[in-house]
Amino acid sequence: MSINPNTTVQSILKELPTLVSVAVVETETGMPLAYHSNIAEFDAETAAAYNTEVVKAKLKAISALKLNQKIQDILLTLTDQLHLLKLSPDGGKFIYLAVNAKDTNLAMARNILKGHADVLL
Repeated sequence: MSINPNTTVQSILKELPTLVSVAVVETETGMPLAYHSNIAEFDAETAAAYNTEVVKAKLKAISALKLNQKIQDILLTLTDQLHLLKLSPDGGKFIYLAVNAKDTNLAMARNILKGHADVLL
C-alpha cells in the first residue's frame, strides 16, 4: 500500500509537532513531493535538493566500495538540530526531517520515520 506524500508529511507533523521541517523527496530528481516547515526562514525545497546530493554521494560510495548494502537512514548532527534522511524500501524516495536536538528524542524520531518510509513506494 502506497501513501500520498502529503498524507505522510501531515502524519509526521502530528507525531512531531515541534519539528523544524519535513519533506518527502524524490531521490533521483531532488524534487520535494510534499513539505512543511514550522520556521518561515527554513527553505524545505532547498534542503530537499541539497540532501538529495548527500544521499546520491553515499550511494556512489557504496557502489565504489562494491558493498552489497542499502541505505537505511542517514543522520546529520548539527549544533542544535538533527537532520534525518530515511529512504523508502525501494530507494526511490526519502523523508527529510529536521528537528531541534534539545527537545526531540532521536530514537522516537527514527521510529516515526521508519513507519512512514516503509509505505513510500
